[in-house]
Amino acid sequence: MSDDWKAGVVQTHVLKDGLLARFGEGKVRIRQTRDRAWITVKGPRTGISRAEFEYEIPLQEAEEILSLCELPHIEKVRHMVPYGGLIWAVDIHQGPLAGIEFAEVELEDPEQPVPLPPWAGDEVTHDPRYRKATLLERAAALTQPASPEPF
Repeated sequence: MSDDWKAGVVQTHVLKDGLLARFGEGKVRIRQTRDRAWITVKGPRTGISRAEFEYEIPLQEAEEILSLCELPHIEKVRHMVPYGGLIWAVDIHQGPLAGIEFAEVELEDPEQPVPLPPWAGDEVTHDPRYRKATLLERAAALTQPASPEPF
């Protein structure tokens, strides 16, 4: 992905995500910005779609719930960039996932045509290496202390 998206940024948020629970192919996530927080329940994927239910929760409760989540938490800066009649979210990961950048867009219909911005990189929607669970495993491996050598 090139940096050309930066000229179109209309809004920026710092996000912290924690994985509270996994069930089957779904998950429950807590997300927090500086002044708001949500709990999100996501069902299994069907193609590029999945059921998703999101509820705003008090910020103080989110901070307490984040302490119950698996580590590491995902930290990223999200930039909102309009392109092709859609609003793209460009995520720049921080912490153990620093250097990973994604551009994604929410669609009204899974069959909706998606004009890819010229600054977007490779399409990775169906690549399991870029799923959040895989990234969390990678981040956990990077943040865990090395096991002591056996005697």
